[in-house]
Amino acid sequence: MAGDRMRRIDEVMREVIGSAIASELEDPRIGFVTVTGVDTSPDLRSARVYVSVLGSEEEREATLAALRSSHGVLQAAIARGARMKYTPKLSFRYDDTPERAVRLERLLEDQ
Repeated sequence: MAGDRMRRIDEVMREVIGSAIASELEDPRIGFVTVTGVDTSPDLRSARVYVSVLGSEEEREATLAALRSSHGVLQAAIARGARMKYTPKLSFRYDDTPERAVRLERLLEDQ
């Protein structure tokens, strides 16, 4: 089933990218980053990487800029770790789910 296959690919990509960010990137702009999810296109040519960044708005933007500039290193890590026919082009997006959850929790507590 294609859905199960894509879910497995996304999970492998999430693990490989998270590991590579922690071990291979030495950019001082990269703060505390968690890869929360990956959405790979069905043709495996592109992938949206969702990250959560601990810190202020400026630190978040600096971290996203650093991740975008080091996409080549991360793509090489995917090529080594995932053994895919194509290495997808990565685009990084900030995942604001934790902040939305906190806001929703506060709204529920106020009622």
